[in-house]
Amino acid sequence: MINQESKIKFKPSQWFGVVTAYLLVPLILLVCGWDLYWWQAWVYLVLIVTAGIVSRILAEQRHPGILIERSKYFKASDVKPWDKLLGTLMALSISFPLAIVAGLDHRFSFSSPFPIWVNLLGFVLIAFGYAFASWALIENRFFSTFVRIQKDREHKVCKSGPYKIVRHPGYAGNLLALPGIVLALNSLWTLIPVLIALIITVIRTELEDKTLQKELQGYKEYVQQVRYKLFPGIY
Repeated sequence: MINQESKIKFKPSQWFGVVTAYLLVPLILLVCGWDLYWWQAWVYLVLIVTAGIVSRILAEQRHPGILIERSKYFKASDVKPWDKLLGTLMALSISFPLAIVAGLDHRFSFSSPFPIWVNLLGFVLIAFGYAFASWALIENRFFSTFVRIQKDREHKVCKSGPYKIVRHPGYAGNLLALPGIVLALNSLWTLIPVLIALIITVIRTELEDKTLQKELQGYKEYVQQVRYKLFPGIY
């Protein structure tokens, strides 16, 4: 099945959809901010689009067929029912609410501007977080959009790359970027959707980890090797 899947090319229309999805978040940010001279928003656009597109190009080159797997969404019959809700909520929580709140905050000046060095620190966190999440996608050929045991693809535990550090590096990277967005975009009010995204991600992480321990061969042994789910020494 893996060989058959790897022969299926990701269509240009699908690539267009991926690019559009990653452009939509910064576009909403700019529209809500209503300021074409908001340099922080343009830097964020470059970071999110670069991370989103480049990581998928590299992942597809290394693991042909992974984007087809990720594009299945609800089509796979073995997607966990609870993740159809949580996976969707997580994807939304780490994107659009942040852009809307940060944009409106900039437009109406609810938060006082941070020093430039704070903005730059925020961009460092965003860049590092997105890079860590991208590394996970590129490293793990079973990096699916929703939680399912991919028996059709001979699912195995990924123990290399960022998976030597934490068990869910994709989630960890996106979470690391969240406080960076607050700092980079001068928006204390964005802490509200950040906390909501954190709660949703932790709940999903717990359920996914329990599922993998129960159903994926070799994962319990992996848990003994890598103790932490998201952040070393913390959780």
